Amino acid sequence: MQRYRMPEEGSPHQRTWMAFGAGEQVWTADLLPLAQRALADIARAIARFEPVSMLVRPAELAVARALVGPDISLYEAPLDDLWLRDCGPVFVVDESGAQAGIDFNFNGWGDKQEHTEDSLAASFVTARAGAEAVHTELVLEGGGIEVDGAGLAIITESCVLNDNRNPGWTRPEVEQELERLLGIEKIIWLPGVAGRDITDGHTDFYARFARPGVVVAGLENDPDAFDYEVTRTHQEILQEATDQHGRPLHLEIIEGPDTIRSEWVDADFAAGYINFYLCNGGVIAPQFGDAPRDTAAANTLRRLFPDREVVQLNIDAIAAGGGGIHCTTQQEPAA
Repeated sequence: MQRYRMPEEGSPHQRTWMAFGAGEQVWTADLLPLAQRALADIARAIARFEPVSMLVRPAELAVARALVGPDISLYEAPLDDLWLRDCGPVFVVDESGAQAGIDFNFNGWGDKQEHTEDSLAASFVTARAGAEAVHTELVLEGGGIEVDGAGLAIITESCVLNDNRNPGWTRPEVEQELERLLGIEKIIWLPGVAGRDITDGHTDFYARFARPGVVVAGLENDPDAFDYEVTRTHQEILQEATDQHGRPLHLEIIEGPDTIRSEWVDADFAAGYINFYLCNGGVIAPQFGDAPRDTAAANTLRRLFPDREVVQLNIDAIAAGGGGIHCTTQQEPAA
């Protein structure tokens, strides 16, 4: 049986893939131009560190080019939305070092949103990258899984073991399939929270690997927030968790902002610092206008990634759509 391994995000990249896919039907006429500009800001920030390739609808090529500038490679493609982390391929390498792209059957986070075009994004990007296409019956989004590249993964049950994606699948069955596809030897299962956001509680808003053995997790301090209790439960689980060799993990906590800019106060606003993105030599992270919390988050990231430049961006328009920087990106490992 051919075996694959998903490298950790912090390993060298060939490029970052993104999608200029925000549309008025989902984002509204008022928010759409703001989301497009925020998306372009993310792309340009990453392009300082590594190549960026972006999918774009043919009708929006001129708009995209004007916003992202000349350094981003644009590819015409049909799109429903901009969340390439979830609909794009998960890149892996095989035992010979050759790349493959896994199509995890994006279904609109359990048929919550139109996804006819986005369901094709994984195969489109895999082909453009010149990688082997790998198929599975498992339904999974890239934002729902976090790996350390050495055999350990963190996954939220609320997403992967949800009947709106994988009815009838058991934990052992998921673990066996992800061992085959991603080289995972052990999964730390977090409960997550289903039905409160469109993703049903993606891992990349709760816990991330800084490197093997080191996990950074988010903590929500607003007792009225739906994930106040679940972030504390996750903290308890991760504090007691061990890696695939039985070694305890070092856990770092980044508290979410206490306030956000007043014009964005909304129940769907995704305010958290954990959804950062690692690129070659950089950490692209959000800031929300809460100066003490923004600074504390940046300082923690600088300490965790001393060899990388931390770049904080105002991505409020993206957060207003329920996502973050990591959700808009998908890394292609270096050959």
